[in-house]
Amino acid sequence: MTEYLRPLERRVLAMHAEGLDPAAIGRRLRKSPAQVERIIEWTRIPRSRPPMRRRPPAIERRVVDLRAAGESHEEIARRFRRSPEFIRRVEGLAHFRKALELLG
Repeated sequence: MTEYLRPLERRVLAMHAEGLDPAAIGRRLRKSPAQVERIIEWTRIPRSRPPMRRRPPAIERRVVDLRAAGESHEEIARRFRRSPEFIRRVEGLAHFRKALELLG
């Protein structure tokens, strides 16, 4: 049942199982006790699939699109006012995330 929970939900449940009350959990996670109680309640709702994945950050999408259009790292770096090395890292991270998505 806990296989499709988000990391925050798993952490809240683990702390709750350790005997911590919602107020103590809330202080540790910077959530209100009411929010902690809601999270605990929400975890009881059955889920049929993992949580939706978020879209990659806009800069990653733009860098990949611009590279696919043939622009160099230096041209993109000037456009974003960043270094070419930063643009290479962003592109590498975008490809890494895509590979993880295809594997999982």
